[in-house]
Amino acid sequence: MAISAEDIKRVKGMGFLNNKGTDNFSGRIITVNGKITAEQNQCIAEAAAKYGNGTVALTTRLTIEVPGIPYEKIEEFQQYIAKTGLVTGGTGSKVRPVVSCKGTTCQYGLIDTFALSEEIHHRFYEGYRGVLLPHKFKIAVGGCPNNCVKPDLNDLGVIGQLIPNYDEDSCNGCRKCSVEEICPIGAAKMEDGLLQIDRDACNNCGRCVGKCNFDAIEDGVLGYKIYLGGRWGKRVTVGRAMSKIFADKEEVMSIIEKTLLLFREQGKTGERFGDTVARLGFENVEAQLLSDEILGRKQEILDAKLHLVGGATC
Repeated sequence: MAISAEDIKRVKGMGFLNNKGTDNFSGRIITVNGKITAEQNQCIAEAAAKYGNGTVALTTRLTIEVPGIPYEKIEEFQQYIAKTGLVTGGTGSKVRPVVSCKGTTCQYGLIDTFALSEEIHHRFYEGYRGVLLPHKFKIAVGGCPNNCVKPDLNDLGVIGQLIPNYDEDSCNGCRKCSVEEICPIGAAKMEDGLLQIDRDACNNCGRCVGKCNFDAIEDGVLGYKIYLGGRWGKRVTVGRAMSKIFADKEEVMSIIEKTLLLFREQGKTGERFGDTVARLGFENVEAQLLSDEILGRKQEILDAKLHLVGGATC
């Protein structure tokens, strides 16, 4: 059957991407944060056999695509996977599916990334689904500074932190310091018989916490580092960390919402958020995000007729 360009565009907005050179489509299933149940997994496999070509593909954004779905079977496919609470989507100049590492099930994980990314998904992927932005907006949540999901290469990235509480008075000046030995980046060093921690070099991985034989670093403060303006693709931009490490999850959620409002209001149609940050100036953007002024104009910004015509510049 001949499918019009308008219909191809319409179903793309629903999460169905045309398989090049065919009349078939790949249905993009949203996994929330890369985690699905056994029941959902079975349903996807059945749907792939029933409506697609029998294969399943994983995307870099932790969504699942079922290729080979005929145009006329798209609605049936959606209804079939809806039985287990699954939906399609993940396209357009909007908040894209959230990417998460496995968090505290990993030996290095500092924060519950699944819980945080799921809340971000519900509040901003679903909650802002009808909000047009200048361009797509990608969010990633990493459990530690190992950066497995590359948070600093997303428009906004969150990285778990454990800031060590170092009590110099408890340092015994050991010739062989267990903290110095375990520090993966050399931020902790013995100097003149005393352990010194270079706070500028320390990435707050928390590996040193509890490792001192004399309890000089018994605990630490959990927190969240936020990166702004990262991008991976034709033009690569490494995001820049905000100057503040946030101690409260609700602060993180507030920063995300203010970032989306700022991007919608002050971004130019077609430009990525990193370009907006570069144009406005990082210090200017950070100052706005650390203030609540933009939240006072939330409804005005959401109601504004902006970015109605697409046209990506990258």
